[in-house]
Amino acid sequence: QVQLVESGGGLVQAGDSLRLSCAVSARTISWSVMGWFRQAPGKEREFVASIFWSGGSTLYADSVKGRFTISRDYAKTTLYLQMNNLKPEDTAGYYCAAGWRYSRAPNEYDHWGQGTQVTVST
Repeated sequence: QVQLVESGGGLVQAGDSLRLSCAVSARTISWSVMGWFRQAPGKEREFVASIFWSGGSTLYADSVKGRFTISRDYAKTTLYLQMNNLKPEDTAGYYCAAGWRYSRAPNEYDHWGQGTQVTVST
């Protein structure tokens, strides 16, 4: 059983920063990749960033490249998303996910958190 719990969302102004966290509870490590996705009302869930759990390669959506940074603390089994220079179009529910494939596709991920809301005002 793998449980993912996101935190750190909130209401901020354009240009502000937020750091999202995803705490992972699991008896064994049953994933090799973790990612962040987001979903705005009326829109499909979209890829934000991913990282190999063992460290190393990261992947970003073009819309967040240079502003967002994905990282993980292996010892704490926690995933992070540092979001800088936030824009109103970043407003969405943000979800962390875990899976085996290094992919941008949501259906490649096996485990999901419940999400945390990020709202960016002008």
